[in-house]
Amino acid sequence: MARGLGKGLDALISGGIDVEQEGQMTEVSPRECRPNPYQPRKAFDAEAIDELKQSIAEHGIIQPLVVRKSIKGYEIVVGERRFRAAKAAGLKQIPVIIKEMTDEEMMEVALLENLQREDLTPIEEAFAYSNLMNQLNLTQEDLSRRLGKSRSHIANIVRLLSLPETVVTSINEGELSMGHGRALLGLKTKENIELLAKKVMQDRLNVRQVEKLIAQLNEQPQKKVEKPKKDIFLTEQETMLRERFGTAVHIQRGKRKGKIEIEFYNDQDLERILEFLEK
Repeated sequence: MARGLGKGLDALISGGIDVEQEGQMTEVSPRECRPNPYQPRKAFDAEAIDELKQSIAEHGIIQPLVVRKSIKGYEIVVGERRFRAAKAAGLKQIPVIIKEMTDEEMMEVALLENLQREDLTPIEEAFAYSNLMNQLNLTQEDLSRRLGKSRSHIANIVRLLSLPETVVTSINEGELSMGHGRALLGLKTKENIELLAKKVMQDRLNVRQVEKLIAQLNEQPQKKVEKPKKDIFLTEQETMLRERFGTAVHIQRGKRKGKIEIEFYNDQDLERILEFLEK
């Protein structure tokens, strides 16, 4: 087992993947299989798949896939890379172990397998944690115990999803690291995160440099936006009309045209004002 994950994956697939268990392994057509709908990994390296295809073409599939029976064939629980490579190699039959699993178990096993292989991007990992917590109604503490990951690690990863979408995409595509993302979350003026992220990529700043830059930006006094002072003439006219109509009046002057707003509180108040205007 990979470090930090305890025996969670073994427990979920009932004692682990034991190809020697009598009656567990069989062969099926790749056409009968389809990817795990809860697969957290969204991108597969084409070069790595091609290398695996060459190996499978020469030696076959050494470790069987784990699948569960579905209405139309089988859903892959573990082994989507092997499945893709086997299809590319033109295999007519692939070895599988059929397991009974709930949707929740499939979701958790898929995440655990990818975490063990360290195949996920920080964003894929964040979405997987978020989906697990939402689907299974788990807290970060619950997820920490089930996956063998620290609660702080889960919290830090999931927080990346609160970054602007363009920044999330840059992290997912490897243009920014998880460390960059965590540093950007510390910027007080959130509306400037995207601009700063672009600067980080353009200037190829490392995480330490970004943290230092953000500390400087956060120390700068925030400029207060002062409301423009109203024209004295308009203020006097508002006061005059307010006294005449007996209600609040607002006058605004634009570049090309202005407007006068007269407030009323009920139908009777509106009728009173209209009658006054007709005089």
